[in-house]
Amino acid sequence: MVNLKNDTFLRALLRQPTDYTPVWMMRQAGRYLPEYNETRKRAGSFLSLCKSPDYATEVTLQPLARFPLDAAILFSDILTIPDAMGLGLYFAEGEGPKFERPLRDEWEIRDLTVPDPMNHLRYVIDAVSQIRHALDGSVPLIGFSGSPWTLATYMVEGQGGTDFLIIKKMAYERPDLLHHILDVTTQAVIAYLNAQIEAGAQAVMIFDSWGGALSHAAYREFSLAYMERIVAGLTKQREGRRVPSVVFTKGGGLWLEAQADIGADALGLDWTIDIGAARKRVGDKVALQGNLDPAILLSTPQAIEREVANILASHGKGSGHVFNLGHGITQFTPPENAGVMIEAVHNLSRQYHV
Repeated sequence: MVNLKNDTFLRALLRQPTDYTPVWMMRQAGRYLPEYNETRKRAGSFLSLCKSPDYATEVTLQPLARFPLDAAILFSDILTIPDAMGLGLYFAEGEGPKFERPLRDEWEIRDLTVPDPMNHLRYVIDAVSQIRHALDGSVPLIGFSGSPWTLATYMVEGQGGTDFLIIKKMAYERPDLLHHILDVTTQAVIAYLNAQIEAGAQAVMIFDSWGGALSHAAYREFSLAYMERIVAGLTKQREGRRVPSVVFTKGGGLWLEAQADIGADALGLDWTIDIGAARKRVGDKVALQGNLDPAILLSTPQAIEREVANILASHGKGSGHVFNLGHGITQFTPPENAGVMIEAVHNLSRQYHV
């Protein structure tokens, strides 16, 4: 077994006893950090940053140099898989990610193939290996991917931030085509996450950012069923340890019981649900990760500490809680406020682990 100086995060995901509640932040290497902005400027663009293992390692480590976080997360983008499929990812200034060749025609959809992560996504796998080496056993490294449904929304719509009318029309009119996209993408995600685990990722997370846009029945058919397949296909043991998996559907609080049944070790929660209520609903099936509203970090240290205390109290005594934000940290967050949150979690959580 590989020795970790701090394995609190991994133990919490497996609902094993810990001395305190571990904490990391979604998008913890990001634009709220001046050092990140400097590195991004040197890289020339966001994609150049992602596609250079050296730069990806540098920015992954930046928040850990500043804060006593309990995990590192690979710096990458959820859209690496569709980019490797040849859809032509680019970033328009101020508009977010777009694809030059969105999937609209049946022949394009039928031609979709699974990219080889060791070939088409080698820069990500090399980054995982490099980051893991640089961490030198200090904290665990999280690998990740977008969920098939979330990736498909970008692949069909051609961009983010839409009302999903094109892909929903496909779901109702030609579900066979959408299922084909999701099936190929599921195979790609399994291969990609397992390659990350092989390269050194010690936990993996599936980001279902747009699952909450689906109807009740459509969520199970087009999102959850495919995440269940991914979880089943993941490498479960590596280096003498369990490799935990986390599934996070933003806006998915309605379906927690169903999510808890797919075999993942933990569920991510956004800020719209009370974590204590979520814990009652899922029982001891899974650990929970979350779920501070990222906007609170724009306020005062007193307000941040109060909200942290409320979430810890709501979860209550016992293991199985990884503290996190309910979504990614906003670029306008003062870094010192993130530090206040992390310190509050570490200090205030110990009473719940005695």
